[in-house]
Amino acid sequence: MNSKAIFLAHVDSFSAKPFAGNPAGVCILPAVQPTEWMQAVAREMNLSETAFLLRGKAGWQLRWFTPTVEVDLCGHATLASAHILWEVGRLESASAARFFTRSGELTAWKREKWIELDFPADVERPSSPNGDLEKALGGRPVHRVDGKFDHLVEFGSEAEVRALAPDMAGLARLPGRGVIATARAELGSEFDFVSRFFAPAVGISEDPVTGSAHCLLAPYWGKRLGKTTMVGFQCSSRGGMVRVRVAGARTILGGQAVTVAVGEIVSDVAAAPRL
Repeated sequence: MNSKAIFLAHVDSFSAKPFAGNPAGVCILPAVQPTEWMQAVAREMNLSETAFLLRGKAGWQLRWFTPTVEVDLCGHATLASAHILWEVGRLESASAARFFTRSGELTAWKREKWIELDFPADVERPSSPNGDLEKALGGRPVHRVDGKFDHLVEFGSEAEVRALAPDMAGLARLPGRGVIATARAELGSEFDFVSRFFAPAVGISEDPVTGSAHCLLAPYWGKRLGKTTMVGFQCSSRGGMVRVRVAGARTILGGQAVTVAVGEIVSDVAAAPRL
């Protein structure tokens, strides 16, 4: 690689095989870059999120961008970031990955073939009826709550969640980041619950696997199922499994990741002014 170039990787998170789970870009910065430049790179990558890492004294500064906006919390791109730091030798495999973000300090550990993320739990808040949300989402929900970022809508069956075909323009007009549709998994399934996540307001029609949504899903289903440890499946077209553990004010997310491509942003492009 060109020593002056900026490292860039494409990682599929919450999957043990390529071309499944949720793809993320991971960019390791040699120095501070303008926000406008990072947004331009994320738009060029055109993935649900691209993570930008900058080494600090106590860990790594981490920021996440969709193709259109910077976001406050992202699970799959954090998982991808930790995976890359260990894979390319920026961190020893026995060392924790510590990230400093808009959502505070986040930590990742390598657990054999799995990675665990320590994220803040999201507390459900009562939600008043919203005809616009239900009309845009479709189906017949049985319960609804709000989280810090998203609306959560529970349906009566897994089949209903899988069959949803939302009006994305209608969802984009709603306040908040996105909408989580969820239901208990079918009887006999290896999973406890299923979900889908729609966030057209931040440039993502349907996110394949959303780690941060499980910060609300885990305590929501934990209370209803009487469990602290569960397995969720996000039933998008790519699909992905998320292990969750409720730990008081924190949610522990577990997933796997695989590197699909590694490259670089050439130095003249990296230095060019953006926007």
